Amino acid sequence: MSFDVRVARVVKRFPSGAHVLTAIDDLSFDVPAGAAVAITGPSGSGKSTLLHLIGALEPADAGTITVGPLELTTLHRRQLPDYRRRIGFVFQRYHLLSALTVLDNVVAPTLPYRNPRDPTNRARELLDAVGLAGRERALPAELSGGEQQRVAIARALIGDPGLLLADEPTGNLGAATGAQILDLLLQLRRERGMTILLATHEQHIAARCDRLIRLGGGRVVEDLNLTDGEDPALTLRRVGGLRL
Repeated sequence: MSFDVRVARVVKRFPSGAHVLTAIDDLSFDVPAGAAVAITGPSGSGKSTLLHLIGALEPADAGTITVGPLELTTLHRRQLPDYRRRIGFVFQRYHLLSALTVLDNVVAPTLPYRNPRDPTNRARELLDAVGLAGRERALPAELSGGEQQRVAIARALIGDPGLLLADEPTGNLGAATGAQILDLLLQLRRERGMTILLATHEQHIAARCDRLIRLGGGRVVEDLNLTDGEDPALTLRRVGGLRL
């Protein structure tokens, strides 16, 4: 089951020396369930902060964020871990545990919770789905960057999330490997019905999503539908005309 996302007049501020930095400034948008949306914008525009807010890694200072049936701002602190189990998060730097095998890295998010079923078989299925069958006993240091990101994607999917948040998931990868990772994410979206919010500064990555939301100064400055049936080359050219 995929989740819709509703962001309404959200504000997030951080202390910065003697001043206060407004990272997200009265931000609003809606994303329908099952969509793949690219969040773009220059460094400091609020992309990562926005994903952290939707992922409940940071609290908003004002406004509301609703994911599926849950309004995050009304959740008690004790309820946040259960919410986070319903979503997946893929980071640019993978954040794999170096001392654990590939299989154990995928299983790791399930360990704090009671699970009536052994998650190991599920982890093996996910590693097969991301093209890493047979590498279960490898350590992260034995994998390429693209393979490590595939492990991170499998780990993000272990809880069957309705929403996948991906923060620059191809930023550390070459163009060809980055395209393969996006292929995988979009394929998994089709197979599993997830909603995807993907922060990126790469034009060719953004152009393959359903929609592009460009941030500037913590606000939406461009909101483009990319599924109007035009030629993919024209879509890339249109996206390329923006400063991502």
